[in-house]
Amino acid sequence: MMNDNTGAAGIDIGKTKLDLALSGRAERWQFPNDDEGRAALVVELSKHGIARVGLEASGGYERDIVDALRHADFDVILFQPRQVHAYAVYRQQRAKTDAIDAGLIAACAAEHGPGRDAPDPRIAALSEPLRLLGQIESDIVQLKTRREAYRDETIRAHIDEEIRRLKLWRSQLKRSLLAALKAHDDLKHRLDLVLSVPGIGPRTALILIIHMPELGTLSREQAASLAGLAPFNDDSASRRGQRHIAGGRSDVRTALYAAALPAAFRWNKALVSLYARLTAKGKAHKQALVACARKLLIFVNTVLQRQSPWIPA
Repeated sequence: MMNDNTGAAGIDIGKTKLDLALSGRAERWQFPNDDEGRAALVVELSKHGIARVGLEASGGYERDIVDALRHADFDVILFQPRQVHAYAVYRQQRAKTDAIDAGLIAACAAEHGPGRDAPDPRIAALSEPLRLLGQIESDIVQLKTRREAYRDETIRAHIDEEIRRLKLWRSQLKRSLLAALKAHDDLKHRLDLVLSVPGIGPRTALILIIHMPELGTLSREQAASLAGLAPFNDDSASRRGQRHIAGGRSDVRTALYAAALPAAFRWNKALVSLYARLTAKGKAHKQALVACARKLLIFVNTVLQRQSPWIPA
């Protein structure tokens, strides 16, 4: 892998086109975002001896080009939009076009270290069904709220039927995701380890395994930061500000926060004790619950590191 500022490229991704820039070069290329265009882009990168390619997450439009690049053995870095925006602010780059964005992404990629390894394709294939599961759950909540606004029994009956249909679809989708993991011995073992932690149910386990596959290879600090559960200092000179959590993978953080509430009140004795100890010291309910969510994540990370089920202290 490269450590200098050459040999890197950036791609700005649109629904129908891909803008390509090379670090340190003024030229810009544009390709259709289809099979032929992606193949031509890969050829162009190879022609220029590019090894590292940066892209910006674009609501799913990046998936096909990321797959094509990884299949061609490029070192792929997928930036979050806020990272590229921050880099533009740092460089005082106010103008914005797709070609300019591609150049910024190329510069980011050149200064960035090697990208992460490609995800396990078996787990990556489950990301879309899991996202759909979350959307179905959101739809159910919205329909329940909408139902309260109507008194007409015919309308309410139609909404009730739609809720029942979505609940059935949700159950089927969750079963299929669990079955997909259990079809592989190593993934089934991983699932069993995660489920061994009291307070972690199948829904939370799916999110942790699919959306945070790094678990088991991280330190507790890295795991908390990646999930957005690490408290950050807000101090300056003599001022000592309140610590806050921020960033990270919001779906993982939300799932852990939701799981922490019943776990800290009933299911996990370690968390019950932690919650009681923190609130007794004057911590607010939300602060204590965030600490419990963080501890729940650390428990999962630990059982995966040790490759042995949860053992109560």
